[in-house]
Amino acid sequence: MVKEHPDALNLLLEPEDNERLRNVCGQLDEHLRQLERRLGIEISNRGNFFRLFGDPEAVRAGREVLQGLYDASTHEVLTPARVHLFLQKSGIDALLEPRHTDTPEVTIRTRRGLIRPRGPNQAEYLQRVMTHDINFGIGPAGTGKTYLAVACAVDALEREQVRRILLVRPAVEAGERLGFLPGDLSQKIDPYLRPLYDALYEMLGFERVSKLAERNVIEVAPLAYMRGRTLNEAFIILDEAQNTTPEQMKMFLTRLGFGSTAVITGDITQVDLPRSQQSGLRQAIEVLGSVEGLSFTFFNARDVVRHTLVRKVVQAYDRHDHRSNA
Repeated sequence: MVKEHPDALNLLLEPEDNERLRNVCGQLDEHLRQLERRLGIEISNRGNFFRLFGDPEAVRAGREVLQGLYDASTHEVLTPARVHLFLQKSGIDALLEPRHTDTPEVTIRTRRGLIRPRGPNQAEYLQRVMTHDINFGIGPAGTGKTYLAVACAVDALEREQVRRILLVRPAVEAGERLGFLPGDLSQKIDPYLRPLYDALYEMLGFERVSKLAERNVIEVAPLAYMRGRTLNEAFIILDEAQNTTPEQMKMFLTRLGFGSTAVITGDITQVDLPRSQQSGLRQAIEVLGSVEGLSFTFFNARDVVRHTLVRKVVQAYDRHDHRSNA
């Protein structure tokens, strides 16, 4: 018997009508991506059958919104602006307010000070990384997915739970081409890994990171270099995982050896793969949800912990886009 994904809800939109379904999903599924960004969930569908993955309250809210949009699709053409207004009127913001949780607060001590989670989602994420061998952190930029994963890796190394840290990223161009960048392959790849370096420098200091890298205690590599390896007693972080193919994701997950922990982070709404190529992260959410020993943490816009102006900037651009679409 196949166990259901613990954080998934199913929705069947009836009666089945292809025109209404196209109206609800939007051009290139832009309305579904809009709901994913706002709610911090993942939505997949086959015809009129939808599956929603994420925080239980968020997926229930998403199911209600989709049902409401389908009802509205009988008498109006839906646009991103209309979807935005529908979300505003649905009371979603109150549903996504920070909630109380019984998860004990986990603090991580580094050479540069203590790192504490900000909010219940980050607290649950840290707790899961500490207690599971494979962990997925999924959500928008600025929610602390990668930073906290690096903090856990540094903590595990300092306490000698692992012997090395591996930082991995797919080398997918976001509107640019690697071939036109100067330098050899490692120098071309280096800019893609800069956010991981920055977190390490903050927690360990530049000199210590450099020494550990020279001894291969800290290794930074493009995803393609992982094929054929078995990683024992290591803490492995795969960043920007939305840009993996299904084959790459499977390859990466099967590298895990004894005494190792893997954290996979990504934002399913920011895929830079060709439109015809399925994201390995999206597929993994569906395929691995019923596997015991793995954890999934879904972040939403309210978990963003960057400068307060960042949220205002994002909201201003959203308003501009909605006015333009209207």
